[in-house]
This record gives sequence, C-alpha cells and structure tokens, in this order.
Amino acid sequence: MSEQANLAESFLRGLQDRICAAIEAIDGKATFEEDAWTRPAGGGGRTRVLREGGVFEQAGVNFSRVSGSPLPPSATAHRPDLVGGSFIATGVSLVLHPRNPYIPTTHANVRYFEASKEGVEPVWWFGGGFDLTPYYPFDDDVRHWHTVARDLCQPYGDDVYDRYKRWCDEYFYLKHRGETRGVGGLFYDDQNEGGFDRCLNFMRDVGEGFLDAYLPIVERRRDTPYGEREREFQLYRRGRYVEFNLVYDRGTLFGLQSGGRTESILMSLPPRVRFEYGFTPEADSPEARLAEYLKPRDWV
Repeated sequence: MSEQANLAESFLRGLQDRICAAIEAIDGKATFEEDAWTRPAGGGGRTRVLREGGVFEQAGVNFSRVSGSPLPPSATAHRPDLVGGSFIATGVSLVLHPRNPYIPTTHANVRYFEASKEGVEPVWWFGGGFDLTPYYPFDDDVRHWHTVARDLCQPYGDDVYDRYKRWCDEYFYLKHRGETRGVGGLFYDDQNEGGFDRCLNFMRDVGEGFLDAYLPIVERRRDTPYGEREREFQLYRRGRYVEFNLVYDRGTLFGLQSGGRTESILMSLPPRVRFEYGFTPEADSPEARLAEYLKPRDWV
C-alpha cells in the first residue's frame, strides 16, 4: 500500500509549497524559515515557520511523512486488532496566528494513514479539515467560511458537509469550559469509503479549499484598527487554544506518542498568550458577544 502513501505525499508536499507562497504574499513582510528534519525511527518532514510578519505574528505550515512500529495508542484506540502493528503517516498541518485581533486564528490539516500487522488485513484512511477561531466574530466571515466548506463537499454527497461540520463542532469542544474552540468548519477521520482515488480527491479539495475560505477574511479585516483592550482579549482567548491542543488534540497526542519532532508538534501553540484567573467580560461588550458564537450553529 505504500504506493498510495507516495501519491498522498506528492500532493501534500506541493500543498505545503502553495500555502506557504500564498501566506507570504498576503503577509507582505516576512518569509518562512524551513527546518528539514529526520526521525530516527523512520521518516521526517519540513517545518516552516513565519514570524513577526506584517499580518501574522506566527504562522506554521508543516509537512511530514513518518513510519515505524508499534502504532501509538492514539492510533489504535478504535482499532485494538492493530495493537503492535506498523504504520505510515503523511500530512500537512498548519496554524496561523494573526497579530490583529479582528483576524481569526485558523487551523487546517489533511493527512493519510495506513497500518498493517501480520495476520490482519492492512487498512488505510484519510482525515483532515479546517476550523476558524475568531476573537471578534463577523457573521459575513463565518458564513463565507462555511459556504466554501459546504460547496467543496457538495460533489461528494448531499450529507457530507452536514456530517463533517457536526463532527468539527463535536471534536473542537472544550468539555471543561462548555464551549467550542471557535465557529467550526470541517473535520473528518477514518475516511476510506468510495475507494482511494475518491478519498484522495476529497483531501485535495479540502487542502486547496482552505485558502479560498481564509484569505478573503484576512483581506477584509487586516486593516481594522485595534487597541490594547482587543489585544489583551486576544491573548486571553489564545489560552483556550493552548488548553485544547494540550488536553484533547489527537494530532498532538499522536505526534508525542510516536516520537515525533516536539518543536514541530508544538508549533501550533501561539507565540504569546495570557491566562487570567476568573476573567469575565463586561456585560454587553464586544468581548462578551463572543460566547454567542461558541456553540454549534447552522451558518449556511
């Protein structure tokens, strides 16, 4: 099955290049620095980070292809028959942290995984999606985001957007806070229905669709004036991002459990963040309004 992994890898390497070029173009100031790394147990990747740019305080876009055995616990939780098997995993993962609090933070990931074990039928699957985390939400931005998501899903079935949107709302949920991480988007995993080619094409459409969903929002909000109040609230809300990634995120757990490159795995964390005990936004303030958006809603 590694020929399938090669096809996925070829697309993913190009996707990383295209996304980095687009982010550099819209940022207009900084460029990505690349760390090429190898994993002693098998595989490696390219970590690219842009810092202190004109738009982005930090932007990370990672590609990796890793292999080895045994499968980490996070990968066998739903497949106990594969415990002790070997794996190949390849993907692109990105997190963009803008400086302006009126531009949402965003995350996207597309990945391919295959696993094998003697005496067990080999398996493969795709996963991925993209999600949006605004601090000062605008309905037009959220509707645009979800419209792109719905339209790219449409050729694959009338129910695909609804299923993957709901999965995103459920996955990016902080149980201990009783709120979603943001306004959602798409999330899917364990996808293999319809055959490899169909699943690869869907991954391509999600990966390419991310820029169509996000860049118009950046253009719309990049020049919005802001002050210390908005900046402090952004840094406080970034704390929720840290909480989710360190407590719940499967990708973080898989990376750490499989002996991945720690700096690349934790690249998703914001460069600056603050925690404040018992913070409650002032009633009827723009900051208090965010809570209305941190619950699942039909946007399109």
